[in-house]
Amino acid sequence: MKKFVIFVTSLLIAFSFTKTVLADGHQIYGPYPITLKGYDGDKTNSVKYTGQMARHALHDSLKALVKSGDVAKMMAYYNGEDGLAIVAPASKGDFVIKQTMVSEIGSGNLSGKMYKGYIPGWGNLTGPEAIEHMITKAGEVEGGFDPNTGMDYTQLISKFAMGAVFYNQAVNSYLGSKMEIGQKPNSEPYKEGAYYTGKEHSWDEAFGYWGSAAHALTLSAEQNYNVAKKKDMASADFNGDGVVDVYSEYTYAHAYYASSYDKGGKTNYLATINQAFIDGREIIRDAGGRNLNFSERTALLAERDIIRNNWEKVIAESVFKYAGSVYKDIVALETIVGANGDTADAFRTYAKHWGELKGFALALQCGPTDLGETSVKMNRMMGFGPVLLNASQVVGVDSSGNYIKDQAQEWSEFKLHMLKIQKLMVDEFGIEAKANDQLAEMTALADSLGSSDSAEND
Repeated sequence: MKKFVIFVTSLLIAFSFTKTVLADGHQIYGPYPITLKGYDGDKTNSVKYTGQMARHALHDSLKALVKSGDVAKMMAYYNGEDGLAIVAPASKGDFVIKQTMVSEIGSGNLSGKMYKGYIPGWGNLTGPEAIEHMITKAGEVEGGFDPNTGMDYTQLISKFAMGAVFYNQAVNSYLGSKMEIGQKPNSEPYKEGAYYTGKEHSWDEAFGYWGSAAHALTLSAEQNYNVAKKKDMASADFNGDGVVDVYSEYTYAHAYYASSYDKGGKTNYLATINQAFIDGREIIRDAGGRNLNFSERTALLAERDIIRNNWEKVIAESVFKYAGSVYKDIVALETIVGANGDTADAFRTYAKHWGELKGFALALQCGPTDLGETSVKMNRMMGFGPVLLNASQVVGVDSSGNYIKDQAQEWSEFKLHMLKIQKLMVDEFGIEAKANDQLAEMTALADSLGSSDSAEND
């Protein structure tokens, strides 16, 4: 395998390709030939997901800007305005990013692709209303953090946006409605003048939203993780041109989180999802520009379901992880309070982890399945806002966008709820990595509270 990669890399350098354009059958996403009937242009590769990768850069840049408190600038990236420099990902040491402007990757915005449904866990605002509310609130505080409510807007905005844009668009639209019979047919161009078919481009755009480097399957989970952390230039620079092309050589969003869980050795989310994307794309390729028959469509939808199910698990793993982090933070805060110590740093860490928990929980509810009672339990147990040291808690938002506070639940009960959230993720989603697993503490904590139904979810 290493010899093959070296050979491919040599070819890429020799022919001065700027993107990953050679495939190893089952290891690189693309290139795939033009299959559109009647196309007579000069394009040879039907893969294109530039808009999706531009949105990853918009998201990363928006996240980096939250601490500035500059609402106008945050909204510029949210709306995908013209002439935007890439704030993140940025070069770091010998990890050199090729592009400096979002337009060098592609065009697009986050605002037009937001989940449009209601968000019960954020005052029952719609998706666009919820994230714009978060951005507005971030502009009212210093450094993206409000100590009076415990809201860490960097984490809330980022984790929610990843679900409400990337996950939502991929699983609900491109792998959902656009995979239906009669929608974006494989026998026609995706749109007038396109060189790719309806099904080809729909599948490719879903892959783009996943956030993986095209050559991810040539790397280990740890290497993919280190690419996202900008710690492994050799693994990122697949074509050997000395720079990282953030269109095809970088790891973003949920693909990054998948790699973070997989490197522990218990799961294989990243490879499973990438392989399903590749296998599905090859089914479309082999149809040769005609509509898929029954057996091909059945096989394609099976790959689609692998992607959807495992992507959902990656987000559920993240909810599990940060519920465990919040539990440990509460334990630390209880110790500090008991010793009359300074809680500032520990509370800041607690708020950050709660923001990540909340953001991922909201994201999980933007998928193709109505989670029903699972959403109700999750939203109620973690609350609208974290429990504060003065025993208050944000419980809602009024018609003017102001937070409503009330008496909080007891710290001990809130701590138990974090464990119940972890149990809920195991019971409902079958997660396996279980980072920050604190479930061994559940029985003892519940017993100390005198809860007879300690192992059940409220």
